[in-house]
Amino acid sequence: MKKRVAAMVLAGAMALSLAPAYGVTEVKAEAADMKIAMVTDSGDITDQSFNQTTYEACKEWAEENGSEFNYYKPESDSDEARNASVDQAVADGANVIVLPGYMFAATIVEQSEMYPDVKFIAPDVSAGDICEKGVGEGYTYNPDDYQVSDYYNTDNVYCCTYQEEVSGYMAGYTAVQLGYKHLGFLGGMSVPAVTRFGYGYIQGADEAAKELGIADQVELEYVCGGQFYGDADITAYMDTWYGSKGVEVVFACGGGIYTSAAEAAAKVDGKVIGVDSDQSGIIGEDITVTSAMKGLAPTVKAVLDAVRDDNWADYAGKIDNLGLVSENPEENYVQLPMETTQWDDNFTVDDYKELVKKLYNGEIEVSSDITALPETEITVEDYGSIK
Repeated sequence: MKKRVAAMVLAGAMALSLAPAYGVTEVKAEAADMKIAMVTDSGDITDQSFNQTTYEACKEWAEENGSEFNYYKPESDSDEARNASVDQAVADGANVIVLPGYMFAATIVEQSEMYPDVKFIAPDVSAGDICEKGVGEGYTYNPDDYQVSDYYNTDNVYCCTYQEEVSGYMAGYTAVQLGYKHLGFLGGMSVPAVTRFGYGYIQGADEAAKELGIADQVELEYVCGGQFYGDADITAYMDTWYGSKGVEVVFACGGGIYTSAAEAAAKVDGKVIGVDSDQSGIIGEDITVTSAMKGLAPTVKAVLDAVRDDNWADYAGKIDNLGLVSENPEENYVQLPMETTQWDDNFTVDDYKELVKKLYNGEIEVSSDITALPETEITVEDYGSIK
């Protein structure tokens, strides 16, 4: 076990206050001492997905709590560039750094020891991601073969992953219950989080089709773009799906890749399912059937609250797997947006609540296994990667 350096304890200071006549509430000294930074992964804060959701959560929390906040975009898509952005954030005085995405595993391994006085919050970084970077050559791709704490400073890092397969299941189940019989899945890069979304989507569509007795009528096309943004080639591929193949709705899962699905769908009155956050506002309310969401914003805000309130010990060293915590859909880390999903008489919001209840109580089990395509009664065609 590596020798650990104690993490920084945020210093107490005199509370800031203004005259009551101005109606300004007192700002906690602990929050004022926090200098928060966020580093983007391969995307940026306008991706309308993972990075943007995290950025907006950090910015909103900082504004509400009187903390300093800055974000950094690496100069290239590389571990070296991401590490350089962290170096710059620390040089600028950051003492809390948010690193969203599995691409930051190398940063956690290399820099959590280097900066023991900085607290790192890393959504979507798993034990497997850390072990892969920490072990290097010879890694077995089974994190259970290793002691993950040997490879990073657990005192100043909090990691979590999400049960994407559950919200993917909800989206696939809902789409078929709403009457769609020819579905598509367009992933970004074939990484674990994207695959969990996709395989959950397949399982949900299959279960709904079996319940309705139409498994022999439901088809699902599956492909990854090989990147987290849309372009002319991927749009052309989606044109073929919506056009000659007759795909009715595509689950676009992977940062900005949704742009290609949305562009193609708009030409033929097709539909799209969003990801990570409620994307109906950017894809279009008419086009967006629903969105398979995960709780990036509440996670980030909860951990920042803990830092502010000197409760970092509740999170340090943990690698949580966040999913269902309640029968109430809105309290969960994986969910569909109840206000904007295109419910109808075939599948209502109450039907969705019943689905969530069954998932939470274990009446329905969703497999998180991503080693092989789920076995189904519906027809699933896996086309690999476009690029």
